[in-house]
Amino acid sequence: MEETKITVSVPEGIEPIRIDLYLVSLPQVELSRSQIKHLIQEKLIVIPGKGIKPNFQLRGGESIDISIPEAVRPRLIAQDIPLDILYEDDHLLVVNKPAGMVVHPARGNWQDTLINAILYHTKIESNIGGEFRPGIVHRLDKETSGLLIVAKTEKAQHSLSYQIEKRKIERKYVALIWGTPREAAGIIDLSLGHHPRDHRKRAVIPGGKKAVTEYQVLQYYPFLTLLEVKLHTGRTHQIRVHMEHIGHPVFGDPDYGGREERLKGIAPNYRLTASELLKLIDRQALHARTIGFSHPISREFMQFESPLPQDIKAVLDSLKEI
Repeated sequence: MEETKITVSVPEGIEPIRIDLYLVSLPQVELSRSQIKHLIQEKLIVIPGKGIKPNFQLRGGESIDISIPEAVRPRLIAQDIPLDILYEDDHLLVVNKPAGMVVHPARGNWQDTLINAILYHTKIESNIGGEFRPGIVHRLDKETSGLLIVAKTEKAQHSLSYQIEKRKIERKYVALIWGTPREAAGIIDLSLGHHPRDHRKRAVIPGGKKAVTEYQVLQYYPFLTLLEVKLHTGRTHQIRVHMEHIGHPVFGDPDYGGREERLKGIAPNYRLTASELLKLIDRQALHARTIGFSHPISREFMQFESPLPQDIKAVLDSLKEI
């Protein structure tokens, strides 16, 4: 039986965490907690020189060897799910992803993802992007809506990935944040890494990966501000973490301080209104509105824009009446 082999290097200085909880949080592992427990018991997940159980405490610096039998991995399937495709040719697609849709299959979400839908709609060369990420060159969080490029060929994948790496793809978001930033425009240059106490989240940490977010105020409201945000890097949760760190979390964000916990921080006469607005949106008010890139074959510069989704639009319409 064929196996997939993965080696995971645990960073030094992490908060102690169970090995099963640590591994289930890693996107490259793509296993459920029960699968991880089974592989540990079968000695297919090992730390050389140590005997481990699922509750083994990692303290940083460990090297974990993982052997995943083929039978453990689910199959990637095509599903007839409606797609909002703004552009398509023989090399790529530009898709408007709705909030609530996961981009690619992974543990806990093996079906009903954007990739399951795309595979039903069109053909993607099987050798690009990885087994469960065919054609993916960049991602959006599950609850972030907006534009994504998906490569259909190896040549397109390489070109678009290069443009991402060299920051040649223009990505602009609309974000509604709590409060009023000190400056009407600014650049946040703060490195990001795994949150020291919650490995599913990200945080500003010394020695993390470089992350640069540029913003411009579009509209001020009594207790919220609408921004246009430009990504210079594409770290996981980047906009959400940067905005929380500067004291202005994205409105509605359940993971980074953007919901009811912020009500005490605004003027008492606006708290009831803010509470009612939160009922209009059950996710972060963040939308990938604009994307621009050079076509991987023709080299023509292409730019696409997506209208605001209904939930964010409903919040903005209500703010106009305050």
